[in-house]
Amino acid sequence: MDRGLLLQYAIIALAVLASAWVVLKKQFPGTVRRLRGAMVLWLVKPQRSPRLQALGRRLAPPAGGGDDGCGGCGGCGPNPPRQH
Repeated sequence: MDRGLLLQYAIIALAVLASAWVVLKKQFPGTVRRLRGAMVLWLVKPQRSPRLQALGRRLAPPAGGGDDGCGGCGGCGPNPPRQH
């Protein structure tokens, strides 16, 4: 296979993967968060190398805010009044 054609296929594959990731994040944010959490837990195990552990800590999803009782989205309470 020609090197240029192989490079073209690699670039197209990367573009498709990036597009699929964006769609997943937009349409299924809970699933993406669970997948990231599972991957991070696998990476930060004590028997992994320090580099993989550091990568796992960097990829970890952000912690939920502690403002409300459940740690969720914070949308359970009453809506604040509108300011006109």
